[in-house]
Amino acid sequence: MSVILYDNPKCSTSRNALAMLREQGVEPTVVEYPKTGWDRETLERLASRTGLGLSGLLRRKEADAKVLLDTGADDEAILAATIDQPILLERPIVETDKGAVICRPVERVLEVL
Repeated sequence: MSVILYDNPKCSTSRNALAMLREQGVEPTVVEYPKTGWDRETLERLASRTGLGLSGLLRRKEADAKVLLDTGADDEAILAATIDQPILLERPIVETDKGAVICRPVERVLEVL
């Protein structure tokens, strides 16, 4: 099974998700999105596969993400903002053949294994 961890190594929840995957015998492909950034295709796929839509992927603790939510930004505005500022998305996200989840709490990673 293919497992991708969209990771911010500065985030303890991301580190814990990686550890949990490894405890399950899974060595994921790790994408450090603060370095690599996001692209439209990946964002749209994750929005669909999580079932949350683009606004559901936003990290509400980030001031700019909160502004997008509070102003009712459309998908195009959210895409543009998250491509410009990758940190606006919640973390960590794990994607497998079974789907994708935001791992908050971290145990949610088990849902897609």
